[in-house]
Amino acid sequence: MSEKINNPLTKYYDGKFEKQVQEAPAIQGKMQPVPDCGEESYAGSGKLTGRKALVTGGDSGIGRAAAIAFAKEGADVAINYLPFEEEDAQEVKAVIEKAGRKAVLIPGDLKDETFARQLVHEAAKELGGLDTLVLNAGMQQAVKDIKELTTQQIQDTFTTNIISMYWTVQEALDYLPAGGSIITTTSIQSAEPSAHLLDYAATKGAITSFSKGLAAQLSEKGIRVNTVAPGPIWTPLQISGGQPQSAIPEFGQKELMKRAGQPVELAPVYVFLASDEASYVTGQVYSVTGGSFFA
Repeated sequence: MSEKINNPLTKYYDGKFEKQVQEAPAIQGKMQPVPDCGEESYAGSGKLTGRKALVTGGDSGIGRAAAIAFAKEGADVAINYLPFEEEDAQEVKAVIEKAGRKAVLIPGDLKDETFARQLVHEAAKELGGLDTLVLNAGMQQAVKDIKELTTQQIQDTFTTNIISMYWTVQEALDYLPAGGSIITTTSIQSAEPSAHLLDYAATKGAITSFSKGLAAQLSEKGIRVNTVAPGPIWTPLQISGGQPQSAIPEFGQKELMKRAGQPVELAPVYVFLASDEASYVTGQVYSVTGGSFFA
């Protein structure tokens, strides 16, 4: 029997979202509708058997989808998240363990350099090594007027989104073998910045450049580095200040697919980039935008 072909316009939620707000960091399980991160919809086929991965921001959204997909593909996974997000993290742990893989939970704030560095060592210790690093954690707060953008928010956004990547990569190089993979999460905002996301968009531009440059530096070690550029994806970032409330109902509706993406729709890209199938892929930007062109 042939596999059913799904219409991408209607495969996932294609309606308008209700206005909703949570304080950052938001809890994914309280969103309406709850994002699909592959808890039931993703099926693995052993592409990452025996791998050991650390995923930052792995409790919800895109990071959660990557962590779940990795486990269903045969990897043991450590996730990092903020302590407030424990409820979401425990759900991810349950899904990973249901897939028969080891789940390691390491809560903490990546703005703390000491923690960001220690995170890598703890993950490697608990997993028995480390060969895949997914740097996905992010902060996004919409501010309409640059005069209202505080120094504290700018510093927090840059430290969370890009500066912490330097710290974690520096430590991860003690463990990543030839054949290892580093995957960062940039954004369509890197190419098409929104007026209300000046700090966030700037960090995403930095992540794109960082990833390409790091790929060049680590190529001689046999370590691949790539970055994924999502478009409008339905995650807790959007309803906890990442978008103006007035924009929530129309979120994603302007894309060619006429809907927002679900985190699970990015999971196969992270799996591919972590796998041996991507052995000749490094220094690349993989866009999953619903139709926006990344240039």
